[in-house]
Parts: sequence; structure tokens; C-alpha cells
Amino acid sequence: MHPMIKKIKENLGNSSDIVERNINKISYIYLESVSSDDKISDFLNKSIINITNINQLSLHLKDNLYNSHVEIIKNIDEIYYYLTSGYTCLFIENSNEYIVVETKLKLDRGITESSSEPLIRGPKDSFTENNAVNIGLIRKRIKDYNLWIDEVKIGRRTKTKVSIAYINDIAEKKNVNAIKKKLKKIDIDGIIDSGCIRDFLEANQRSSFPKTISTERPDLACINLLNGKIIILVENSPTVLILPACFDDFLKSSEDYYLKPINSTFSRILRYIAFFITILTPALYIALMTFNQEMIPDQLLISLASQRSQVPFPTFMEVLIFIVIFEILREADIRSPSVSGASMSIVGALVLGDAAVTAGLVSPIVIIVVAITSICELVFSDMDMSNAIRQWRMIFIFSTAFTGLIGIVSVSLILIIKLASLETLDTPYLIPFSPLNKNIIKDSIILVPANKRNERPNYLTHNKKKVGHQ
Repeated sequence: MHPMIKKIKENLGNSSDIVERNINKISYIYLESVSSDDKISDFLNKSIINITNINQLSLHLKDNLYNSHVEIIKNIDEIYYYLTSGYTCLFIENSNEYIVVETKLKLDRGITESSSEPLIRGPKDSFTENNAVNIGLIRKRIKDYNLWIDEVKIGRRTKTKVSIAYINDIAEKKNVNAIKKKLKKIDIDGIIDSGCIRDFLEANQRSSFPKTISTERPDLACINLLNGKIIILVENSPTVLILPACFDDFLKSSEDYYLKPINSTFSRILRYIAFFITILTPALYIALMTFNQEMIPDQLLISLASQRSQVPFPTFMEVLIFIVIFEILREADIRSPSVSGASMSIVGALVLGDAAVTAGLVSPIVIIVVAITSICELVFSDMDMSNAIRQWRMIFIFSTAFTGLIGIVSVSLILIIKLASLETLDTPYLIPFSPLNKNIIKDSIILVPANKRNERPNYLTHNKKKVGHQ
């Protein structure tokens, strides 16, 4: 046994998945949990056995290995990274050089349809946990030599590959450099998912609203790359991050670009309406029923009052209790297996709602208000955006419980000021509305035909020409 193998085994705690062998004065070691036994048997062993010149093993071994990924290293600390990455490490007697050969075992799932961002029309493939596959899904769509991909390793223990993808002649260099600088400053034990680095990228301004787009869709990532944005891919994560992100980005869908513009425009208007309904409706109901009853038509007010005549709780408590119950049902639906989750939440909502109204604990109008609020929230597929809406909805509810419509107006101003103060990579969060940017208004709420969207967003790139000769 080569002395280095003994040292490596001791440092790895003599783990049960360590495999070693000696052939023709060549020793090798690998971890069977991440390496392919078939690759090692079919290619590596045959290559070693076929070597006849024992005098210059290092040179002949490198030239005769049937593998496209062969490296010679001299630093023993690098061996552990290669071993845990699925490589086989070879040691030659009386040599200070170590050869590593790629023999990775495929441990990821295949390319499947995205479950969190389903589309009716458009590509069905989605990113996986394999970083090379994810890069391939992007290169398959953008066959341009200007598509550059840089890589850094983050995590003292995980040494996770993080790739930064951008189109060199479109993306702003200052944004690319700023992201690289932030990533290189990250000093942490490990990165398990792309969500682990989001906080480091958004460290300057804390906000419940997301400032990075998270997606599993390669087509959405490519659309943003072509507009001048930057993509961050993290090894072992099927979710990529897109920067910079604005509020308007979370009310768009990649499917918008595959449909007729007039239909996509209608869908986007519905999303904006849904945003205001889901965040304001419970607070508005509380304000009208508690403080501003004069604003309700008399006939409707009499109907609502008769419904609430047997309810023992004030309007605020009535709404708050059912909002919390619906949020618990929603969380249970997300965490439950797909087979039983949807049916459990539907049955739970129907049974609880009907039983609560029958028992006189809540009025029917509250069930309607909370149901409309929850349905409108489902329009947003991004979990961070949904959570931000939930938080601000509760702020509106509590402020309205004490001050009525004045609370809605006050919190609305605070929310607008907060959003207007946010920036991501020096990009205003509310662009193109604040500041008003006529260049990209035609790709915000109103979507114009593709042949008239002839410029890229000017806040992302100086290479603005999109349609026609560049």
C-alpha cells in the first residue's frame, strides 16, 4: 500500500465507502459512494494493466488512460476535494505526483418538468441538481460565444461550485464584478442550496420582498440573460438566481412571451389586480365594518349586520382567526405528500368554513373575504414574494384594527416608500414606474409585439439594440 493512501484513509476516518487497490506498482483509491465501479473496472483498470513500460509510469499512465478528465496534482489537500467529487486518485511508487481521473457516479435525477412553475405553453424542461446539466440547458438555447461562465467555490467544507453566467457584450461589467466580489467574500461552512447565498447578495438592504428571482425554468433564465441580467447557478440546487430583480419581474411569466401580446397584457393586469386584492381586502373589510360603516350602502350594511348578529368576536378577531387558519392549511398543503395534500386542504377549508358559520363563530362574508384573499395570493409562484405579501397583509390588518382607513393609507405610503428605497445592483426596485422609464414600460404591464420591443432595458445594458442589426 502506498503510504499516502494510509494517510488519506486515516484522515477520512477509515470510512466504510473507501476502496483501494494496487496494480503494477500503481495504487489507487476512490469512494464507492460517489464513484462508478463500472467506469473504474472498464476503463481505469484496463488502462493500468495495458501499461508495459514500468520505468516511466507517470508519463505512460497519463498518456494511456482512457479518460478525458485527467489531472496531475502535487498538493495532498486537493486530493480530498477530488475524492469526494467522484474522482479516483492514483499513486505511483517513488513519485511525488498524484493523478486524479474522473469516475463520477450519476447521483442526480434526470431532466423533468418543473413542478413549482408549470406552464401551459412553452418548454417543459427544468434545471436539475447537476451543475453541468444546468449549464448545458442554457447553452442549448444560447449558442453564442459571448455567453461566458465563471466559477467560484464557496464553503470551507462543502466547496460548492457556484457558476456566474452572463452574455459578455450585453451584461454590465460593473454588475458582473459586483456579484463576483460579493461571492468571493462569502466565508461559510457550506452551501447546500442557492437560497443559502441569497442573503449575502442582498446584505445591504433588508426587505421581506425578494430582490433576486429564483427559478427552475431554463427558458426564463435565458430570456433574462438576453436582456442583460446575470444568472447564478449553484451545484446541487435546481433553482438558479437571477440578478438584478425588480418588483415588476415578479408579476411576469415566461409564458407571456409565447402568447399573443394582448392576451399576455390581460394576464399581467390581472396579476396586478390580484396583488392589491390579496394584500388589502381583509384590512379594507375591517375598516369598513368597524370605523367607516357610512361608506357601505344601507341595504348591504343591513345584510352584513344581520350575518354578524350572532358572532361573538369583533370583526378584527374574526378576520385574524380565519386568516391564520387558512395560512396553516396552506402550509400543511405544501408540507404534505402530493397525494393527500390538495384534498386535505380543500376538505379542511370546506369543513372548517361551513362548521364555523353554522356554529356562529364567523360570518359568511368573512369566509368569502379570506377565500378571495388566499386565491389571489396563489397567482404568485415565487415563495419569497408570497411570504412578503403575507407579512404586509398582517401589517395592514393590525394597523386598520386601530385606525380604520387612515391605517390603510398610512401603511400604503410606508410600503411605497420602502419599495422605492430598495435597490439591487444600483437598480431601483420599482423601475420602470419609479423612476419612470419609457424605454421599458412596453414590457411591464402592457406587452407590445416582439417586433416593436426593439431595445433591451437601458438600466441593464448599454447594448440596447435588440431587433435588427446591432
